[in-house]
Amino acid sequence: MSAALEGRVSTDLTHAFHSGQPHFPAFPDEEREELFSLERGDGFTAHRYSIIGQWGTHVDPPSHFAAGGRTLDELPVSEMILPLVVLDISERAAADSDATPVLRDVERWETEHGRIPARAFVALRTDWSRRWPDAVAMANMGADGVSHTPGWSREVLAFLIEERDIAGVGHEQTDTDPGVATSAGDFSLERFLLERDRWQIELLASLDRVPVAGAAVVATWPKPQGGSGFPARVFAIH
Repeated sequence: MSAALEGRVSTDLTHAFHSGQPHFPAFPDEEREELFSLERGDGFTAHRYSIIGQWGTHVDPPSHFAAGGRTLDELPVSEMILPLVVLDISERAAADSDATPVLRDVERWETEHGRIPARAFVALRTDWSRRWPDAVAMANMGADGVSHTPGWSREVLAFLIEERDIAGVGHEQTDTDPGVATSAGDFSLERFLLERDRWQIELLASLDRVPVAGAAVVATWPKPQGGSGFPARVFAIH
């Protein structure tokens, strides 16, 4: 194993989660209780955590939106180590907070790096994770009460699923859909993805530190029976 990884860099793509962090507004905040403490004279330290499954950098399996979809314990470990493809729209997102990818972004990537491999993990780089953990900056709410954040587009997700057979996607924002959609209660892109038996990682970090092609992503999570989401530890090897 050491020989296989010699000269490789491992880049953490995960935010450390904590109370008060940015999250979907309908979800409760984290509660953490220290049940045993070395500082209090106990023989060990142990915490009890109360969190929603979709907390911090987390995985959404198909069952999160799709009735009868695969749950966390049904996602095989073979889907946890995948080729990493990064679609970089960070410059566009810096100029337009409502930016989404277009097919030309995919075409440009394939012109430079070849066809997106089947069962790849495609991450959308927007550099939105640089706003973490500022909840106000992450939501980027306008005076009209509409959140202006980047997101995916239907045309790109459809192409990646139907023409490239990807395994899953990831993004740095709170949601799959751009903020102008989620502000209106529209989560159709997330439903579109998960109903097609793909999974996703939300609130990724540090996509600016990995190459757009040639890396592998390792996405791991606990195995709750019937689980519909859980914090994940995600990293790239490049």
